[in-house]
Amino acid sequence: METNIKKNIEETLYAYGNALNASSTEQVLPLYTQNGIFMPQGAPSAEGQEQLKGAYDFVFKTLQLNVKFTIEEVTVINDNYAIARTMSKGTQLIHADKKTTPEENRELFVMQKEDGKWKIARYMFNKMK
Repeated sequence: METNIKKNIEETLYAYGNALNASSTEQVLPLYTQNGIFMPQGAPSAEGQEQLKGAYDFVFKTLQLNVKFTIEEVTVINDNYAIARTMSKGTQLIHADKKTTPEENRELFVMQKEDGKWKIARYMFNKMK
């Protein structure tokens, strides 16, 4: 049972990485719970689908990510909650100056089962370098 839960959570996390690389707010939003919270480094938290949409629209207008997620840990708390720890590494293209720079982050996800699917309830990251 726990193996299936971890597999489902990993699928959500990889879908999130793909959505980031595609700069697709439309792909990101369904991966969050209705009251999900995104806590980006150096920016205000976004809570709920409307604020999440605004935050990701801003991110994707500002930069293009090309990163690979590595899942380091998935800990199942119970049937409805889990914690996941990941790393992402790659590049980001800043649209304003057309410069590509290395991008490397550590991420922490609180996952919650909502409507029968594992979704992101809370997400926070910080830069490695």
